Amino acid sequence: MARGLGHPPSRAELHANAQETGRMMLELPFVWQRPLDEVLGHIIEVVGWDLVETLHKEGYTVVALTPHMGCFEIASLYFGKHLPMTVLYRPPKQANVEPILRAGRARGQLSLATADLAGVRSIIKGLRQGISTGLLPDQAPGKGEGLWVPFFGRPAYTMTLAARLSEVKNTRVLLFWGERITGKGWRLHIMAPQHPLEGSLEERAHAINREVENLIRKCPTQYLWGYNRYKVPSGANPPPADNS
Repeated sequence: MARGLGHPPSRAELHANAQETGRMMLELPFVWQRPLDEVLGHIIEVVGWDLVETLHKEGYTVVALTPHMGCFEIASLYFGKHLPMTVLYRPPKQANVEPILRAGRARGQLSLATADLAGVRSIIKGLRQGISTGLLPDQAPGKGEGLWVPFFGRPAYTMTLAARLSEVKNTRVLLFWGERITGKGWRLHIMAPQHPLEGSLEERAHAINREVENLIRKCPTQYLWGYNRYKVPSGANPPPADNS
């Protein structure tokens, strides 16, 4: 767990995080393979959907940022049940898994776009046509697709795409996460950024990382710390020296 949380993680916190990671893996088959209404029926509460409805009525499209936290799959499924949305995804390395992934995610008004140039173009075109989009802002990008930006006090190669999408006319960024309520289901949280996302591309990328950090601090045990957020993409320049 990250040092930027303010204290080294205790053994109890590490154990709790390992449990939550295990629950995340175990719930995926249910989320992907059971009927959509059955899956969404396990959402016990939605906090903040009024933000989406207000933006929609005002003519804005939503850029939904959903970090690797809690049940992050549930956010796009819920959104796509009510409004059209396109979600970026990276095809899995195991080809036989992709049909399962696509069938589990592309339901309701939810469609998928691959995380490549063609997919990004379709996302931007959709935003301009009123189709919202969702992505994982803490997904480690490939070479040339990111900037070295602090994340919990360490340089992390951070995607610029989320920052670029926040610049598209008539879009607004919201943060989503599906809190896991053990034995009951999920509570879906939807929040506006605490601070405006503005300025240069790099400034927006910094701001998005800060928003994700603030979100993780609400429930650090449900963040996927096992994901290698600090890896150096193949062919990319190494991060600046960490002197902290």
